[in-house]
Amino acid sequence: MIYIYQLIASFFASAGFGILFNAPRRALISCGATGAVGWIAFYLFQEGGTDAVLASYMGALFLTAVSLFNSRRMKMPVIIFITCGIIPLVPGGTAYEAMRHVVMNRYIEAQEYAFQAALVSGAIALGIISTEMADQVFRTVKNKFGRKGA
Repeated sequence: MIYIYQLIASFFASAGFGILFNAPRRALISCGATGAVGWIAFYLFQEGGTDAVLASYMGALFLTAVSLFNSRRMKMPVIIFITCGIIPLVPGGTAYEAMRHVVMNRYIEAQEYAFQAALVSGAIALGIISTEMADQVFRTVKNKFGRKGA
C-alpha cells in the first residue's frame, strides 16, 4: 500500500512542478508519470538495500528513458519531462539539513550532509547523461546499419 502512496505523491509533485514551470497542458500527465516512474525506481532500489546514491542513479536512468519516450511520442523537447520528473529525486531535505547544521555551527555534520547531497546530485546528473548517451549511440547504430539492409 505504501507503494501506491509513493506513486501518487510523486506523480502530483512532478505534475505540480509542471504547472509551476509552465509546461504545456497536454504534457502534464506525462510529466507526472515521468516523475512517478523515476521515484518508484529509486524507492524500489532503496528498499532493496541499495544506498541512496546508486538508487538515485537508477531512478534517473528510468525517468530519462521515460522522458525520451514521452518527448518523441508527444513531439516536445525532452527537457520538459526531465525537469518535471526529476523533482522527486532532488535531495532537498539533505541540502536543507546541511545548511541547518552550518547555521548551528555543527560543521562536521554539515559536511556529511553536503557531501551526501552532492553525491546524490551527481548520480542524478550521471543517470540523465548515461541514458541520453546510450540513446544517441543506439539511434546512430540503428540509422547506420538500418539503411544498408534497405
